[in-house]
Amino acid sequence: MKYGFVKVCAATPEMRVADVDFNTQKIIEAIKISAENGSQLTVFPELSVCGYTCGDLFNQPALISACENAVKKIVESTQGIKTLVFVGAPVRHDGKLFNCAIAIHSGRILAVIPKTFLPNYGEFYERRHFSSSAESITDYIGLIDKQFVPFTTKVLFMASNCPGFTVAAEICEDLWTAQSPSINHAHRGANIIVNLSCSDETVGKAEYRRTLIKAQSGKLVCGYVYCDAGEGESSTDMTFAGHNVIAENGNILAESKLFENGLLYSEIDVEMLENERSRTAGVYYSDLKEEKKAHPEDTGYYRSVFTTFENEDDLTRQFSKTPFVPEDGATLSERSELVLTIQQKGLEKRLKHTGSKTVLIGISGGLDSALALLVTCRAFRALGKDTKDVIAVTMPGYGTTQKTKGNSLKLIKALGATAKTIPITGSVLKHFKDIGHDPDNRNVTYENAQARMRTMILMNLANDTGGLVIGTCDLSETALGWSTYNGDHMAMYGVNASVPKTLVKHLIAYEADKLGGEVKKILTSILNTEISPELLPPDEDGNIAQKTEDIVGPYILHDFFIYYAVRYAFPPDKIKYLAMQAFKGEFDKKTIEKWLKSFYERFFKHQFKRSCMPDGVKVGSVSLSPRGDWRMPSDAVASIWLDLLK
Repeated sequence: MKYGFVKVCAATPEMRVADVDFNTQKIIEAIKISAENGSQLTVFPELSVCGYTCGDLFNQPALISACENAVKKIVESTQGIKTLVFVGAPVRHDGKLFNCAIAIHSGRILAVIPKTFLPNYGEFYERRHFSSSAESITDYIGLIDKQFVPFTTKVLFMASNCPGFTVAAEICEDLWTAQSPSINHAHRGANIIVNLSCSDETVGKAEYRRTLIKAQSGKLVCGYVYCDAGEGESSTDMTFAGHNVIAENGNILAESKLFENGLLYSEIDVEMLENERSRTAGVYYSDLKEEKKAHPEDTGYYRSVFTTFENEDDLTRQFSKTPFVPEDGATLSERSELVLTIQQKGLEKRLKHTGSKTVLIGISGGLDSALALLVTCRAFRALGKDTKDVIAVTMPGYGTTQKTKGNSLKLIKALGATAKTIPITGSVLKHFKDIGHDPDNRNVTYENAQARMRTMILMNLANDTGGLVIGTCDLSETALGWSTYNGDHMAMYGVNASVPKTLVKHLIAYEADKLGGEVKKILTSILNTEISPELLPPDEDGNIAQKTEDIVGPYILHDFFIYYAVRYAFPPDKIKYLAMQAFKGEFDKKTIEKWLKSFYERFFKHQFKRSCMPDGVKVGSVSLSPRGDWRMPSDAVASIWLDLLK
């Protein structure tokens, strides 16, 4: 199990109704194929040994005996195969017939799990043939050579050599009910739920099924392997599409095409699920004590231990290079509008609360200040305020180019804000003289003095006009400490505080398309400008010489690192592994290692800036606000994390 990933398979092989020998052979073939492909967990459909649609043939002892013999053959075929397998079959027990999931591993049955909720409405009439798990009398059954195993829904299958690989099962309708067995399974420690299903296909049902599986995996913080019966089941009254779905914590990892039998694979990150549950443990397990009081007869769960194998294969699941940015165009547009509205509404509240007459924004001609200005103008229009009271200040210094200055002034005018230009070179030179700094020494003092001068100007103008200084720093800069302490680091409200750099570009592009005309033309030019603080003089041709990504590294990498380091607390070696998968062909191992090491060094070193960062609205799942999501001592040592990159 590499970095916590468990490879799973939902297998819907070819089958024939009541042709047990044929179905058995196809199941055995599928088990061997899935094992060869590295599956550590393989799930088959409900009643897969004989078919769900056998009807009153379930009352025929000949069919049930054939199924029992088939299970023995399947179990024998798994000798030496360390894949955990779940097969569906009818099982006689306590004088009743049960619809069961049979857990098999390396030549033995681990447990038999009977279905709890039996649909008896519409096209379903399971109670005609089967009993519910609640009607079972004894908790053990001997299917093969009187070797007794648990017969109950309350079984956890735990891999002895893979921490966190803990599985439990439910069957079809069990998922669709309000009191799904998987709720208790997850509370007792199951990170992966398997569902052996036979859900017929009707109009709209696939969408509902998909939503249900996503929601269940999300609210239970688990992986969910849903295996559906497909073509081969009887079409007398229904058709079955083999709609297999593998989900993880509210996300669909893999999904089969309807009406195409086959094997569906993906990897579930049980390490991540363990971390998520640990992070939310106070809520997630809060009801267990009361539940125990209410149900003192609950004797708990059986633990069935098995040993799996180490899967060294590359991941089949895909990881986006831009986890903060949806890849689907329609979703991205919807997300962009939502994020901009959240930023806007946060600022609206602050403006109403403070009664500010104006706002002050330092405009550089770069991405972040452009986004802050767009958001501010949205807020002013929503409040019915005149955008002329948005005072946008350009403060050209040593590194300011004609392009960035020109774009700044054009954007301010196009949005109806008030432009104010205050050159800072003279003031900074005077300051250098006051502190005895040589202007030819272009060190950190040379750069930071400019940033602090600009902040002082904005703060004093805000006092003079009854205004509020709007910060422009984004999430990526905050994580990397790429700001001047008490310079651009400081503001009275930061609208970009939790917006990562990779998303900033898309928000601006979205607003550009929405506003159109001259604004779109200007914003397009800004989007095509090199990211730079412009604190060092331009080159001989007047172009930007100081390029941020040459200094701190590619933002597309850093945002990837931020997402998995902060949101999911992945260790550095796992993040490197995922980055090498996601950026294959774009960045080599050496480059990824270089910037990941830089990320951790900068992230720890610059926590002191985050400890006193301005208020700013949270827009997504990652925020570094010391008042909200991120509390870290400013003098924490990074050695543990850096050692994992050696």
